Amino acid sequence: MKTLILVFHPNIEESKINKRWIQELSRYPEKFQVHELHRVYPDGVINVAKEKDLIEFHDKIVFQFPLYWFNCPPMLKKWLDEVLTYGWAYGSNSGYRVSGKKISLAISAGIDEEEYNPTGKYKYTLEQLTAPFELTFEYIRADYRPLFVYYGIELNSSFDWIEKSVPMYMDFLHSI
Repeated sequence: MKTLILVFHPNIEESKINKRWIQELSRYPEKFQVHELHRVYPDGVINVAKEKDLIEFHDKIVFQFPLYWFNCPPMLKKWLDEVLTYGWAYGSNSGYRVSGKKISLAISAGIDEEEYNPTGKYKYTLEQLTAPFELTFEYIRADYRPLFVYYGIELNSSFDWIEKSVPMYMDFLHSI
């Protein structure tokens, strides 16, 4: 079964790393279904039924996005609010439709990894900053997996730095 990659990037044409990851994923259509939410829903109106069908069809789901203000892009939050609804994703009569599905985050972070720790500039690790995602997915009984983060893209967007991320990202996806 394919892995569903939900890409949340409001400006993918200007992206270097997320766009490169999508290019690599497109080489393996038998393994990955890439779903770019900002392209599919440029007006921000999400087809909730379609999204639920995609989730139900896949056993592995990765949310790929750049870190925005130590969080996710707004459309990802909107997607969570509109798709993971009571009666479908959780609740006594829901059937927990996401239960058991392997879910993870793949994040591109502008800042270097050393800055994300208790003694660093930003005080918290990315695991700590993304704890609400972990709790959300555990609440709906999904099988939340460790996240993938590629750091330092803001300060080093060279071709070599970006290319270094590609096999790391692919290895991560195959490990889910």
